[in-house]
Amino acid sequence: MASSIIAQGPDSDTPLPGQTFAQFGAGCFWSVELAYQRVPGVTKTEVGYTQGILDSPTYHDVCSGSTKHAEVVRVQYDPKECSFETLLDVFWSKHDPTTLNRQGGDVGTQYRSGIYFYTAEQEQKAKESLEKQQKILNRNIVTEILPAKKYYIAEEYHQQYLAKGGRAGSKQSSEKGCTDPIRCYG
Repeated sequence: MASSIIAQGPDSDTPLPGQTFAQFGAGCFWSVELAYQRVPGVTKTEVGYTQGILDSPTYHDVCSGSTKHAEVVRVQYDPKECSFETLLDVFWSKHDPTTLNRQGGDVGTQYRSGIYFYTAEQEQKAKESLEKQQKILNRNIVTEILPAKKYYIAEEYHQQYLAKGGRAGSKQSSEKGCTDPIRCYG
């Protein structure tokens, strides 16, 4: 195992010029990624792992529960076309932020709810958004809001999984603005 300093360091990747990154953990990353692919102004999505202690983890490592990683979607977006608040709205709509380390039948720390910010402005907006959601839900929200740590892209077969058809081979639209229901299947 590599040094935990490497695994816990900040995300040092650089978005394209004029673009910004954001990271969201909301359970299994497949349906969350498809939701973000549909958002106008989002220019790229990737699923991967962050917030853990192991350098270059695999899906198998993360699923063991021993690496402390979260499954996340890293979103690259054009802030002139898509606000961070829009991304937060998608985040809150795609999962139950009141369940600790679980979304539906997916259980484990890798499925935790988290907003991982790159800037002080993102941090502030995330905290304000959480307060707003807390009033709406009137239940304890367990979403963590932390600085984005080193991001590890997941294996290729996880990328755009539902748009490519998943295990069932039934492709789902990733077209901008699409409102078709998202069906998550492995």
